[in-house]
Amino acid sequence: MTAKNTASPFDTAALTDWLTSLPDSGITGPVELTRIGAGQSNLTYLATDDIGNSVVVRRPPLGHLAASAHDVLREGRIMASLADTDVPVPTIYGATTTAEEVPVIAMSVVDGTSLNSPKSASLLSPDARRAAAFGLVDAMTAVHRVDLEETGLTSLASHKPYAPRQLRRWAGQWDQTKTREAPALEALTGRLRAAVPEQSETVLVHGDLHLGNIIVDESTGTVNAVVDWELTTLGDPMADIGSLLAYWPSADGPNLPGFDAALAEGFPTADELADRYLEKTGRSRDALNYWHVLGLWKVAIIIEGVLRRVRDTPENEATSGAPTAAVADDLIERATRIADATGL
Repeated sequence: MTAKNTASPFDTAALTDWLTSLPDSGITGPVELTRIGAGQSNLTYLATDDIGNSVVVRRPPLGHLAASAHDVLREGRIMASLADTDVPVPTIYGATTTAEEVPVIAMSVVDGTSLNSPKSASLLSPDARRAAAFGLVDAMTAVHRVDLEETGLTSLASHKPYAPRQLRRWAGQWDQTKTREAPALEALTGRLRAAVPEQSETVLVHGDLHLGNIIVDESTGTVNAVVDWELTTLGDPMADIGSLLAYWPSADGPNLPGFDAALAEGFPTADELADRYLEKTGRSRDALNYWHVLGLWKVAIIIEGVLRRVRDTPENEATSGAPTAAVADDLIERATRIADATGL
């Protein structure tokens, strides 16, 4: 994991009291906090006591937040619900709300590394990198196979068609967080609304599944955990593979900070990832271009939200740095080219 010492956004004494009260946390006394990961949204810290026991704690970012965003308590409920499934997740020890009305979850430390930078990718051999990427796709298929009734997740979100819900949510997010006008994004929003594909099934959708949100074994590339369930909902399974393709880097860039890790030797191409997903699930390729375009559009809006949060509260910036408006613009340009080429 990437780690960085930083000012704590917690009341450390109160956090210690809570962690020591959790029967399975193993925390026995005062903790030292170190920020980990390269996430640009909810803040994740390693809490370590004076005898070396550690847990991971997670809370929303600092500053003003958009409505319904950054719900870490919901994340904790989802991961707890997946404990007995084929989806590898950390163990949830507990959830609470602080005196300042800040939600916090505590979970187990998972051995391995997140592939959120070229440096982290260099820890793996080319064979392990390939295994990690294909393991990510396999984890995605496991997410999509989750029995909603058995896990109690059938009421997690609406069962109405997913694409219109995504378009409403993220267009609204753009309106709330934008730092500038972007006519090309607005035009793409209209095209996506006019071309919504028919949805034939409703499954658990991670919503943000990419190399940075898995923890893998450095020697084999085995996926030990899927993390960051903030955007998880119920919807069309093709949305997840579309988002993964949106995050996958291009050799000519610009790419999101850290995502150029997948340019290292051994990682498969975006087409290979899509082929593996479709082969394992038997799903049709027909809607893939639509969800790829929507994924690029969504990631561009997410970047804009990150830019806004870091501009308003610099402490929110991740260890890998913040993306730039140029990256968001490039994603919109890529999405527009795909839409043009496929008649969207």
